[in-house]
Order: sequence, then structure tokens, then C-alpha cells
Amino acid sequence: MRDFQFPGRSPVRATRAMAATSHPLSTLAAIEMLRGGGNAIDAAISAAAVQAVVEPQSTGIGGDCFVLFCPAGSDRAVALNGSGRAPRKASLDWYRDRGFDNLPTYGPHAVSIPGAVDAWCRLLADHGRRSLAEVLEPAIYYAEQGYVVHDRVAHDWKKAQARLAQDPHAAEILLSERAAFEAGNLHRQPALARTLRLVAAGGRAVFYEGAVAEAIAARLQELGGLHETADFAATAADYVTPLTTDYGGHRIHQIPPNNQGLTALSMLNILSAFDLRRLDPLGAARMHLEVEAGRLAYRDRDDHLGELAEGSPMVRELLSAARAGTLAKAIDPARAMTDLPAPALAQSDTVYLCVVDEERNAVSCINSLYHSFGSAVICPETGVILQNRGASFRLDPAHPNALAPGKRPLHTIMPGMATRGGRAVMPFGVMGGDYQPFGHVHLLTNLLDFGMDVQEALDCPRVFYRDGRLEAERSLPQTAAAGLRERGHEVIEAPEAHGGGQAIWIDWEQGTLTGGSDPRKDGMAIGY
Repeated sequence: MRDFQFPGRSPVRATRAMAATSHPLSTLAAIEMLRGGGNAIDAAISAAAVQAVVEPQSTGIGGDCFVLFCPAGSDRAVALNGSGRAPRKASLDWYRDRGFDNLPTYGPHAVSIPGAVDAWCRLLADHGRRSLAEVLEPAIYYAEQGYVVHDRVAHDWKKAQARLAQDPHAAEILLSERAAFEAGNLHRQPALARTLRLVAAGGRAVFYEGAVAEAIAARLQELGGLHETADFAATAADYVTPLTTDYGGHRIHQIPPNNQGLTALSMLNILSAFDLRRLDPLGAARMHLEVEAGRLAYRDRDDHLGELAEGSPMVRELLSAARAGTLAKAIDPARAMTDLPAPALAQSDTVYLCVVDEERNAVSCINSLYHSFGSAVICPETGVILQNRGASFRLDPAHPNALAPGKRPLHTIMPGMATRGGRAVMPFGVMGGDYQPFGHVHLLTNLLDFGMDVQEALDCPRVFYRDGRLEAERSLPQTAAAGLRERGHEVIEAPEAHGGGQAIWIDWEQGTLTGGSDPRKDGMAIGY
């Protein structure tokens, strides 16, 4: 239980339904959808669409999504991969012949085909109750009439200001007199509103086979991209089999590669060899073990993950008990390992949300443009900001994440789901690019090993290993930082907060829901 003399917030508690997102308007849209008779899928997509307007640095209909869904609170997790693919003309030879050593981080060659709209349409058709027009209505309103820029959004926006200013269309739509919008400013996106109205009326086909796809492809080609309208038409979300592991009496579900969710499961498997419960949750010993487990699991991710076939022997190997045991033995509780490579992916801007409805349908949903404002390429006719997820591809033909025509890149964004005893007990997720597997594990161990409630678990100080150093949030006790230095870690103050997350705990015995939303973002949980 939190100390009420310190800043913080209590978890949100309710009985009937709950939503938790990184933006108040998004959470409100989800709650209004639930109270109006929609289910958790309707509410999650409505909330994600609102975030595509009010958190433009993090997400949009030019990005991707992944979803885990437990119907009626069962432990049968339905997993949807809504990530897009490389253009069919994109090949290693094309880039290598032109002198590329890596794919650019920004610009047309970083753009993979957006998958989010297709995934939303698929989920609504298969599991929703409301029409696409109904779930998009709040997003259309905020795009047309405007929304007030919130503080974390403004913080991220300012950092991207110089990059947005390089593109005249991005500058016109996303800057105000060449400057980022500030907290309290009103921002409107009329071109995006028109596109959302078209999609609401015409569905998936309008975005992928009609005027929207034609306009986006033309803009990318104008900039030198290899994208064609046929690439958009071929886009299709896929139902996949989740990966799982058991930890602390719970089963943890993740999306399989091309997703990095496996990395969190690997970390949990490694940490199962240690008795975390005897440690101080804010102490150096606990933080050290998590960091070392993360370094080992991330090395496996960077070496072995990409778009892998379902049932891949590599996946089985990386999640095997033998592998976890070998890696756990490499950890010295008293000393940091040396000569491990840093994580290869990057920080990102992403939105995560979760919803549980009155029938206990539980949805864990994550959407992203990858870096802040994605590729920084915007289609002026449609108002669509395009993701830069293609920048994750490697140009090494021997690597599992090597670029290939029509291939999905390795993704950082990862929704989580916890089940126990045949029931869903918690949709959860932590945003933050590279940080996400570490964030999932930190959240879960806070809950399952240290008995925190969901809000305490999200509030808890975070550290992350990057570029050979431990970036510690300012809230980490100085005694813990000193103990980490004694173990051989170079500890520095984190330049930014690590990630952000949401979670909803389902107490089946009491018939209650308990939700939390990360203070590192603008959002909130609401229940009724």
C-alpha cells in the first residue's frame, strides 16, 4: 500500500468494466463505448483510433498493431499480428547496389506498409459488436474539431521539431509557425479527419485499395520509395499462436516473432532460477539480476530473431529450460558480466492500452509508428503519418531479420497477457522500444514476487542497460545505485523516463477489477 504522504496515485477499482490507456481522451472513448453497449474489442479499437489523433508522435493509421484477446475471460489467448511488410520491390541487392550499409532511420526507405487499419477491421468483423463508423467516431471528432495537446505529448513533440521542419508537409500539419505544438495548444488535423471518414464509410478497401493507398504510394514514390499500391492491397493481419511461459504460478502470453515478446519470456525463465522474493524490490541485488538476465536475453534476440516460421526450432530452443539454465549459470549475483553487446534496436514512441468488459473479455492492444512521428514522412492529401518500422531490417543476408521483399521486420511493440487456472487475470503492457521486454519483466516481478498492486508496480523505479551503461531513473534510491556500481555497473541518470504502461488485474473471487496507468505518460485508468 502506498504512503499517502508521497506523490503518487491509487489504483482504480471497479466491478463491471475498465479501460487503461496512455491518454485521458482515449480512456474516455473506451469507457463510452463500453457503457454504450460495445465490448472490449470495440472499446480498444475506438481508444486506439483516438490515440492515432491525440498522440500523433506515437501512433497513427500509418503504423502497426499487435493484439492479445482472451474471450469471456478464458485462458485461450487469441493473438493477432497486425504488422506490415516491406514493399515487394525492396531487396537486399537494390540497397547494396546503391551503397547502403544500413536502412535509413527516416524517410521513404524506412517505411513499411501500415498494418493497423487492416487489423482493426479484422478484429471488429471477427469479435466486435459495433461498426467501424461507430468506433471511429470519437477519433474523427478530435481530428476535425481539435484536441488539447497534453504534457507528455508536447515533451515528445518538441524533441522531433527539427526533423519535422525538414519536410514541408510535416511542417504544415504538425508544426505551428515552424515550432512544435505546446501543452495547452489546440491541434486540428482536417486531412486526417477526411481520411478517417472515408475509412469509416468504406472500410478496409478504402485505405488499402482506393484513393488513400494511391495517395500514400504516390507520396513515397515521389521521395524515391519502392512502394506500390499492390503492396497496400496485399496487406493482411494474421492470427498467430501465442508463445507462453510459466512464472510465479501464472502463464504469461506473448506474440511470436517477428515480435520481441519472446525476449520477456526468456528473461522470466532465467530469473526463475533465483529467489527474488527474499530481495529488496528497490535494492541493488534485485536490479542487478534483472539487468543481467536482460542482457543475456537481448543478446539472443539480436542474434536470432526476425520473422520466424510458426513452430520454428529456434523459438523452442530459446525458450527451453536447458537454455534458461545455461544462461542463469552465467550470472554472478555479485558482479556484472563483461563484453556483452548492447541491444540493437532503439527507443520508440508507442501507445499501449488494455480493456476488460462486463463479460470479462480482456484485450491487450499496442499500436505504434516506431520512432517519434515515425519516418517523418506525411502524405498531405490524407494526413497520414507513416511509420519507420522498416528501419529495423538488417542488410546482412545471413541475419534472421534481413530485409526481403514482402517480409515483416522485427518489432519492439509487444502486448502481454497473464492467465491462471483457466482464466485471464491481467492484460498488461509496457511501452518504450528496446525497453519493453525489460519493462514487462519488471512489472510482472513487482506484482508476482513483491506483492505490489498494479499502480505500485507501474510506478516503481526503473533501470535499463544501454550502450554499456545502466540508465537509472532519478527515483531509484541512491543506495541501490551505489550497490550496482559496486557490482561493476556504470550507472548514469536516465536521460528520459523508461517507457510507460498500463495493466488491469481481474480478481475472479471478489468480482473486481483493479487498473493502473503509468505516471510517465498522460493517461489514466477508468472503471465503473
